[in-house]
Amino acid sequence: MALLKVKFNQKKRVKLAQGLWLMNWFSVFAGILVFSMGLFLKIELRKRSEVMDNSESHFVPNSLILMGILSCAFNGFAGKICYDSLDPAKFARWKPLLKPYLALCFFFNILIFFVALICFLMRGSLDSTLAQGLKNGMKFYRDTDTPGRCFMKKTIDMLQIEFKCCGNNGFKDWFEIQWISNRYLDFSSKEVKDRIKSNVDGRYLVDGVPFSCCNPSSPRPCIQYQVTNNSAHYSYDYQTEELNLWRRGCREALLHYYSSMMSSMGAVVLLVWLFEMSVMVGLRLLHTSLESITNPEDPECESEGWILENSLKDTLKSALENLKKIGKFNQVEADAEGAGGEEGGKTPAIATVS
Repeated sequence: MALLKVKFNQKKRVKLAQGLWLMNWFSVFAGILVFSMGLFLKIELRKRSEVMDNSESHFVPNSLILMGILSCAFNGFAGKICYDSLDPAKFARWKPLLKPYLALCFFFNILIFFVALICFLMRGSLDSTLAQGLKNGMKFYRDTDTPGRCFMKKTIDMLQIEFKCCGNNGFKDWFEIQWISNRYLDFSSKEVKDRIKSNVDGRYLVDGVPFSCCNPSSPRPCIQYQVTNNSAHYSYDYQTEELNLWRRGCREALLHYYSSMMSSMGAVVLLVWLFEMSVMVGLRLLHTSLESITNPEDPECESEGWILENSLKDTLKSALENLKKIGKFNQVEADAEGAGGEEGGKTPAIATVS
């Protein structure tokens, strides 16, 4: 028994073809939207590539761009088929291509669904990429005189100002690295010498943060040096008082920004996938309803359309049997080649003895 069998007359076939033609062009615009989302995400990731550890995060935008291009191509082609299906003479040239095309559409829809899932599941990979990238970026913050790194200070400062964040996981991350360049340190000063000698690595560590960590909404002037020294500031307790520094780390801020963006894009791609599935089902019904016309000379006659010629169970069973036949055929060919190789190996040996 056929799956989702529907009876069609000439009027219904024409309406289905016209409706599918319109839906395919809507799908082309949806493909342009997916392509645009991928391009936008790629640009956003490239803006902050200096604080990302690797290029794995570009898998999502690249996939969206590819899916957008394929969607435009597939649906533009399907729209042409639907338009020509109204004319039996024009439809005849597309008829041999429809089954392979529908198979390609099926795999294309699987890919779209996979890309939609990836949009939701990339958070973990993005988290590790940002954590390591920000850590490295903060280490190079002081290298304003080093070629290739002189831009890192500006990048980190602009990032902290834009996303209202400080450090990797929090402002205390700045206490663990030397973020002030040696160029601006007075090595004749006793304080500088003592600080450098006080740690094994010989770095100038301070309990301070860059100016970009300051919250301009705070009524108190920014305390960015001696943050943990209560006696250095009047009426101040860094453990109890609401600091005038950004509390949130930049990793969390960027992760939330990109995750929410990719989740929204994933939802849009899922909607596009549902629309593409409905177009594929409609195209299959149109294809089978035109193929099952008993009298091609009478366009007014009724016909039947279906999704699968047999039930889902029978179709799967038939597909498995075909796969087994292909496997057995390949095995027979391999055995034949092996036997031929053995005979070829024996022939020289006999010739040598003679």
